Amino acid sequence: MNNLSQLEALLFVAGDEGLSMNDLVQATGFDRAAMPHLLEQLGERYHQVESGLTLRLDQERYVLVTKPALGPVVNRLFVSPVNDKLTQPQLETLVIVAYQQPTTRVEIEQIRGVSSAGTLQKLLLYRLIAVGGRRDEIGRPLEYVTTPEFLDYFGLENLKDLPDLPDIAELNLADSELDPQDLFQASSTEVPSKLTEKEENS
Repeated sequence: MNNLSQLEALLFVAGDEGLSMNDLVQATGFDRAAMPHLLEQLGERYHQVESGLTLRLDQERYVLVTKPALGPVVNRLFVSPVNDKLTQPQLETLVIVAYQQPTTRVEIEQIRGVSSAGTLQKLLLYRLIAVGGRRDEIGRPLEYVTTPEFLDYFGLENLKDLPDLPDIAELNLADSELDPQDLFQASSTEVPSKLTEKEENS
């Protein structure tokens, strides 16, 4: 596997949080002096081929994102009738964010026991969660919080209306008979259309 493929794989797994130059050097063992050139080559690869991805530098972190021109296509995935319901993984993730916020992807995955990058992305697009900032620790991971749309969807006035829950660190949602939907007392798992109306990519 060549160097660019290794970088691409790491950035793909990192998702929206991206990776810093130091992260990439540490993970690959590549010479730091060569890293800027390798990243430039990776970015050029996406420009030269018909790829749906592009490499973006955001606050000193490199992130793989879809090209803006493909925004309408990506948007249709999330407003399609076959995707108008919250899945069990999405509900599980919402439980964790609601009770742990602000929380990071790593903390969510430690509780759920599975990768949650794709689930978080969909919840962000539904505007049920949002990025509240970055954790002041190594890697500066993104912190996720619930939104006003989350409260509206589940019929809550504020977060104080959330029912009491046992220590979430002790929960194993994947194996539990607990239905996350019941925790929020929602009447349906349908995502309201207003939650799937997303702004056009700029």
